[in-house]
Amino acid sequence: MKYLLVLLLAGLTSGAQIKKEQLNLMPWPQSVVLNDGSFALNKNFKVNITGNPNPRIFGGVTRFLRRLDSRTGIFFEQGFITKLNEVPTASLQINCTKSGKIGLYEDESYHLDIKQNQITINATSDLGALHGLETLLQMLQNNSTSFYFPASQISDFPRFTWRGLMIDAARHFQPVDVIKRNIDGLAAMKMNVFHWHLVDDQGWRIEMKKLPRLIQLASDGLYYTQDEIRSIIKYADERGILIVPEIDVPGHGSAILTAYPEIGSKVITLTGGTSEKNIQGTAIATYGIERNAGIFSPTLDPSNPKTYQLLSEIFDEVCPLFPGAYFHIGGDENEGKDWDANPKIQEFKKKNNLANNHELQTYFTMQLVPMLKKHGKQLMGWEEILTKNMSKDAIIHAWRGANEGVIAGQSLVDAVKKGYKTVQSNGYYIDLMYPIASHYLNDPMPKSANLSAEEKARVLGGEATMWSELVTETTIDSRLWPRTAAIAERLWSAEDITDLASMRKRLDVVSFRLEELGLTHIRNKAVILRNISNNQDIKSLNEFTNVCEPLKGYKRNKGGTEYQMYSPFTLFADACGPDAKDSLAFDDAVSQYLASKTPENKAKVAAFFTKWISVNKELIELSANAPLVQSILPLSKSLNDVSQQMLLVLENKSTLKTEDLKDLVEQCNSKDHADVELSVYESLKKLI
Repeated sequence: MKYLLVLLLAGLTSGAQIKKEQLNLMPWPQSVVLNDGSFALNKNFKVNITGNPNPRIFGGVTRFLRRLDSRTGIFFEQGFITKLNEVPTASLQINCTKSGKIGLYEDESYHLDIKQNQITINATSDLGALHGLETLLQMLQNNSTSFYFPASQISDFPRFTWRGLMIDAARHFQPVDVIKRNIDGLAAMKMNVFHWHLVDDQGWRIEMKKLPRLIQLASDGLYYTQDEIRSIIKYADERGILIVPEIDVPGHGSAILTAYPEIGSKVITLTGGTSEKNIQGTAIATYGIERNAGIFSPTLDPSNPKTYQLLSEIFDEVCPLFPGAYFHIGGDENEGKDWDANPKIQEFKKKNNLANNHELQTYFTMQLVPMLKKHGKQLMGWEEILTKNMSKDAIIHAWRGANEGVIAGQSLVDAVKKGYKTVQSNGYYIDLMYPIASHYLNDPMPKSANLSAEEKARVLGGEATMWSELVTETTIDSRLWPRTAAIAERLWSAEDITDLASMRKRLDVVSFRLEELGLTHIRNKAVILRNISNNQDIKSLNEFTNVCEPLKGYKRNKGGTEYQMYSPFTLFADACGPDAKDSLAFDDAVSQYLASKTPENKAKVAAFFTKWISVNKELIELSANAPLVQSILPLSKSLNDVSQQMLLVLENKSTLKTEDLKDLVEQCNSKDHADVELSVYESLKKLI
């Protein structure tokens, strides 16, 4: 009888009406309607494709089936999809009107209809169908014995056409498998642009057959072969992702000038006898690959014809590798120090009526426009390229905000009002380790801006930016995910989808599911902690990461010199991330206790203090055979000391003066240990 009752309840659960709040969809679709009933999965589940899609749909559907059978453990009878209308009676019918083109303004909409005996995805292009498959995977539900899709109708399309991620492979080279698994992550989150930062002061990362000095002298042997680049582009195309390469000029030029110093702007002062004289043109400065982070002076010489000859040769070889319509030329953070100190360049400015370095940089950038147009490319650059004479064809990449003394969103507003198409990255710098809420609530369309419909149309969207001064292939995924998924929702979903609690709840599931794509943001934490613990039990270390976050902004790397590009990134800060798990839970517990000091609420707060006292004891024991644990002990002790006193306060047994208790809490605000900070500090202050 008990067995029959379990079966009956299982059947009722699978057919029960699920609520929208129970769905873990991200990005949240434009329209979700839930109906009665469900589609039950079994081994007979098959997919059929009709219409006129790009062949990429076959690989997309095959990958969908493999992810679905991996999640469910069901041995589906259908293996690889290779042609149209293979199984006309299939349970899942996909119809695409046309072959999608990789680029902007393509129709990415889809309609997903789940009935009890049939699932249909209708899309204009195969790109929309791929998005529909991702949503269908996210719709998967289960009871104790089986898997099913709830009956529903979903109509969906993106709010913005540019939904991107930039990975910097120049500071720390990111191997091919890192790039590919993150492209998979982008596709899963319905993002469509991968911006590949390939050249900076710290390295040149593109194989050059006609200009081999660039990889011989400026890459440390770490670069992508042209075949690897083609492989990645094909991989991205199959997933509906546009790749935009970046070669940063005229600043950030250390790597290029290491190989070709003759086009540099630096003036050499030679000493001969008792006098010094500048010999421009006969003496060539030497440059080296930069090992630190920061902004450096090496800059290409805009007055030297050889500069443009070399750049033309570079674009002639690099542009054909990338079929996309856009090429990013950087153009940022050129301080112009070498230009100011070079008499020849100053004379060139006068001769060409260029009032300042901004106008000189515009002159330089405008020389690149025809080089790129020759290969069908549209120029894109960081916002510093925007001056009065800049070509209106250029796309302006807005990035500066409060940290740079600019009102948030103002750079984007200025660009669109001047007639430029613009992509927003300010507020999406995920390398800064800011909390997820700061990215999620940052809209590419500034709320306060009074933009016309025509101006709003020039806001293409946004792009998360992952600068790699402080990340390696082991840690980069943990800095990208899952926060990039929240940014993806901001760029895809309706403007009013802003509930943080809902986002966090859905993101927990989405983050876990991203692992099936090979992303390492969860699993590599244990790899680092095992190294720190000297292969001892990592439980206490892991608990401590739940209250610690890496220093924010660029404070971890003081002056850009504490960490070089070859420094170890296997430390405690590398295992920690923003939005430390216990910090949020502790803050909720504190808020509930302060609102109502019931025994239950007091017990919730006390449980955290008890745990942190125990963690401190375990870390001390661990450190006896783990030198890398030593650096976090001062922070752990501070948290232990305040926890012990707070427990006494909760029980009204404390003999400590309020000022002494405040001092204990302030010790938890230290930024001096292991490049991390205790993220429970503000909540502790609330209790006082």
